[in-house]
Amino acid sequence: MDGAVSKTPSPADLERERRLAEALRANLRKRKAQARETGIENPPKD
Repeated sequence: MDGAVSKTPSPADLERERRLAEALRANLRKRKAQARETGIENPPKD
């Protein structure tokens, strides 16, 4: 590990991390919704 871990993040870094996490959560929700929709339209064939 390098010394960057012990450094206190700047407000800009914290804001970037928050926006990134928000975008990832939104993307995951969208993908889950898409998977549900396609699952309903295309039932699994056994």
